[in-house]
Amino acid sequence: MRSGKLSLNRRRFIKNGIQGVTGALVAGGMLRHQLFSEEVTNKGQWVYRTLGRTGLKLPVVSLGGPRDPALITAALDRGIRHINTSPEYEKGNQETMIGETLKNRSRHSFVLATGFPMWRKPKDQTKAFTQADITGSLEASLRRFNLDFVDIFYLMGVSGREAVLHPPFMEAMASLKKNGKTRFIGLSAHQNEPEVLSASIEGRIYDVVLTAYNFRKIYKEEIQSAITAADKAGLGIIVMKTQAGVFWDHRTKDMINMKAALKWAVRDRSVHTAVPEFASLEELNAGISVMENLELTPEDIRDLRLEEGSSPAGLFCQNCQACLSQCRGDFDIPTIMRSYMYRYGYRNPLKAKRAIEHLDPSRILCADCPDCSVQCRAGFNVKERVLDIMRIQAVPDSFLG
Repeated sequence: MRSGKLSLNRRRFIKNGIQGVTGALVAGGMLRHQLFSEEVTNKGQWVYRTLGRTGLKLPVVSLGGPRDPALITAALDRGIRHINTSPEYEKGNQETMIGETLKNRSRHSFVLATGFPMWRKPKDQTKAFTQADITGSLEASLRRFNLDFVDIFYLMGVSGREAVLHPPFMEAMASLKKNGKTRFIGLSAHQNEPEVLSASIEGRIYDVVLTAYNFRKIYKEEIQSAITAADKAGLGIIVMKTQAGVFWDHRTKDMINMKAALKWAVRDRSVHTAVPEFASLEELNAGISVMENLELTPEDIRDLRLEEGSSPAGLFCQNCQACLSQCRGDFDIPTIMRSYMYRYGYRNPLKAKRAIEHLDPSRILCADCPDCSVQCRAGFNVKERVLDIMRIQAVPDSFLG
């Protein structure tokens, strides 16, 4: 009885304490947000927006998951400021590479974000991770960057409201910010995005939300509404997965219009910046050129097939989780579909392997199923894709780049 009461009191203390420390900041941040609601355009084509109450002014196009130091240098030299990465990318080697690339630049000339990956445990996040896990992850990232602090630190791949408002997670994140290990704290969402965005407002301690958002999302209107509400509450809004898998059909090389897809996301004034992955200087330049005109043209609307009733399945997994209850094998289909997208859409086989290396191939029973019981909402042939991409686990890293 006593332990239950103490647990309840502790949760209240953590919540009240965190909110007390950040209350003035939140109120001030909302005031600043009202002042900075207008976007700023300068340098000819560059469009800047303020990242909510952080006060950071960023171009609406940023850099996500960079693999090439030359590309990072080119992006920063062109005026890109924000770089987003993860300790899971290339087993932390991407963070090391980024740190090495940035070492001779002024610390205030770039905005660097990373986080604690939680997506491998989507069902039981509050039980699977501890405060020490979160703190240790950031400490390890700082060593790889060779920096004293990052600008934004996320709980990455938060599955829903319970994890967003879990007191130990909130306490760990608030402590990291208070101790100067990160300037701002946030959440990233690959699923249940409206729920995560709504909970981030309720939590009151978070500064930024990084959310999946693109023109192919089945429930994009719900995400858009949640983004608007979070923006009005003073949260910084960064969007990912804007390219929706890159291909309509990767087998025929029928590509989505990448500029139009990115424009679709950042034309929303409640979106402050996007973090697409660019594989080449040509792609970087095309992404930056989006800022010349954020309005969708009739050609963009046609290319994105926005007025069509249906479109090819493509590569973008909605992460709607509907497949999980249908599968007789009870394995993580959304993660496997994401790996498939990394391999054939992003053309990044090493990232594809990293996404599924924790899965036990002996539990993937597709080969033994005479027929697949999963009816994918996006139209994927689940069995075919699972059997295809799971083979990558047996390929040595050296062959994958």
